[in-house]
Amino acid sequence: MTPKNTICLWYESGALDAARFYATIFPDSTVGKIFHAPSDYPSGKQGDVLTVEFTVAGIPCIGLNGGPTFPHSEAFSFQIATDDQAETDRLWNAIVGNGGRESECGWCKDRWGLNWQITPRVLTEGIADPDPAAARRVFEAMMTMRKIDIATIEAARRGP
Repeated sequence: MTPKNTICLWYESGALDAARFYATIFPDSTVGKIFHAPSDYPSGKQGDVLTVEFTVAGIPCIGLNGGPTFPHSEAFSFQIATDDQAETDRLWNAIVGNGGRESECGWCKDRWGLNWQITPRVLTEGIADPDPAAARRVFEAMMTMRKIDIATIEAARRGP
């Protein structure tokens, strides 16, 4: 049964490749139905992959190969909570190492232009620390990073 709410992600092209990539790196991710265009359309030809249904970390999505009209932006991102540095490194390196690029504060962009926040739970907990000085130290440490370094976040939270 199709979910009532599905995130539709517009790709210039490569929605199927993106879905397959996500399914290889994120747990609870799958590729579902693939729909081919029944006729030519502005960004493609009859028979091209038009849409692909997929799930990313349990979130139902549909990828639409719509052409270059609407590129992804940081206004939308997936935030993936990680449990340790090994998981953080694995996901970050998979995205960046597959034609993506680094950004700031745990954000990176995949080769299709979709934005990801690879966010260790330690960071989220640290920013929410009831001690405002500890929360500030964690936040300030995060602001200096690209990929989040958990040991540095934990040290910042502990303080001097």
